[in-house]
Amino acid sequence: MTDHRPEVLFVCIHNAGRSQMAAALLGHHAGDRVVVRSAGTAPADTINPAVVEAMAELGIDLHASGAHPKRLEDAAVEASDVVITMGCGDKCPFYPGTRYLDWQLDDPAGQGVDAVRPIRDQIDRLVRDLLDELVPTTA
Repeated sequence: MTDHRPEVLFVCIHNAGRSQMAAALLGHHAGDRVVVRSAGTAPADTINPAVVEAMAELGIDLHASGAHPKRLEDAAVEASDVVITMGCGDKCPFYPGTRYLDWQLDDPAGQGVDAVRPIRDQIDRLVRDLLDELVPTTA
């Protein structure tokens, strides 16, 4: 048994939608069992308002949690056990020994909350599966 908490980094281009939802959902479901970060290769100024609204419907307040778009730094990638990309392609740095996953998701940019909800729900399913893999529960 180890005390190591898995570290997960979610990366998309603007860090204003998909990666913010994924980070918030993993943090919500995992609590302190996982270290969660998100970043973007070209971060936006603010989080997509439709994303904020869709997450608020689940009781997750992105503004109150201090979430904001952040620039992807090599140190965050290097510190992570798993890096999950969401449309940033080859712009994400690669470090041997780090596990990379690419989640193919629609981009919520420019979409209203009705279009964001299914993206949020798909991310939630993926995040729950990832959490079950990283931190299995014992019955």
